[in-house]
Amino acid sequence: MSLPNEMTRIEISEPGGPDVLQPKRVALPAVAEGEVLIRVHAAGINRPDALQRAGKYPMKPGMNPIPGLEVAGEVVALGAGVNQFAVGDKVCALTNGGGYAEYCTVPAGQTLPIPHGLDWVHAAAIPETFFTVWANLFGLGGASRGQRALIHGGTSGIGTTALMLCREFGIEAFATAGSPDKCAAIRDLGGAAINYRDEDFAAVIAEKTAGQGVNVILDIMGGSYLNDNVSALAMDGRLVMLGFLGGARANDFDLLAMMAKRAVITGSLLRARTAAEKAAIADQLREHVWPALAAGRCLPMIDKVYPLADAAQAHAHMEAGDHIGKIVLQVV
Repeated sequence: MSLPNEMTRIEISEPGGPDVLQPKRVALPAVAEGEVLIRVHAAGINRPDALQRAGKYPMKPGMNPIPGLEVAGEVVALGAGVNQFAVGDKVCALTNGGGYAEYCTVPAGQTLPIPHGLDWVHAAAIPETFFTVWANLFGLGGASRGQRALIHGGTSGIGTTALMLCREFGIEAFATAGSPDKCAAIRDLGGAAINYRDEDFAAVIAEKTAGQGVNVILDIMGGSYLNDNVSALAMDGRLVMLGFLGGARANDFDLLAMMAKRAVITGSLLRARTAAEKAAIADQLREHVWPALAAGRCLPMIDKVYPLADAAQAHAHMEAGDHIGKIVLQVV
């Protein structure tokens, strides 16, 4: 396959607001051993991208400075040792950065065939959120059929994905949101909605569960919700931290309440996981979730699609907080 010498990608000119995202012409990335080179058709927008842009994401040495953690596109080149894909395959992938571009290299183990019937935009909205929810709700959180879960930020990409997977796997779900429209969207996805602007979510959980609480919580708020989250947990419940929009530190945390419930408080950063760990999550998704997607269930909700050159507008839209579901960049 004949490839161009150059491509357009979106770079972070300096830490700051959405306007620091700037298109630039650069050489195509070289495909390394164990990688595939993907001609990107669409790329998902995620909260870690905005944190990285603002200089607030814990970037370890060697991490790709180009934003973009998920893509969908066509395999156009194979690195040495890759035999599970062929040039021309239509795939979606969890990247290690670099997705805001016309071409992107990805480890083959983090790459999956696009489920039957999905277009590029919906396929690009799968990897980051589905990897994250599977690893945290079902992995660290141990959620299983017949249990209860509380999802904070229920209309975010993570939130809508978690709600759909709860419905798919028989988990009773509660979710928080801040407007009547968002609460309606949560109910449409099978969850019980809690409007955090006029309701105390811990009190609602206590009332709706007869004081028993929920088995697992996915939290994006961090410090500001910590005490109320523990209050909402069932005995031996698990609180899984995915973000810290309400602060990365907690003051006056009630350790006794945590101990009395034998609560487990944990969390993870998907990007910091090893290639082997990400490949294992990919294998689990292919086994357990891909059949549902191919059957037309649990499809990602798309809020808005922007051209690649308008990445700054896409970030501004996400940070305004009015979206329901995923925001995607159309590349081709």
